[in-house]
Amino acid sequence: MTECLFCKIVAGEIPSTPVAQSETSLAIRDIDPQAPVHVLVIPKAHVTSADHVPLDHGGVVDDLVLLAQRVAEIEGVRESGYRLVMNVGVDAQMTVPHLHLHVLGGRKMEWPPG
Repeated sequence: MTECLFCKIVAGEIPSTPVAQSETSLAIRDIDPQAPVHVLVIPKAHVTSADHVPLDHGGVVDDLVLLAQRVAEIEGVRESGYRLVMNVGVDAQMTVPHLHLHVLGGRKMEWPPG
């Protein structure tokens, strides 16, 4: 996807601040953080959203969660707790049409999310 922001970040065409990566996923700092820790975990291959994960790519979601665990450890929030958020579609405020997982932490989270 030549027009996808996250694909351009993965390709190194747009700068980002990496936190960690695996063979198939990349974790980068969010440019508009909503918490002291706000990292995006994105698959290196383009998948539009969680609603578009094909059956033969089920491991993509596993890898996102495993890398999110590593990010939580690196960022020092694994013990205190962190939130994982995956938005799907415009009504859910998904602003980049590329599957990604938000890792949020570093403060007590509100419920319901606000």
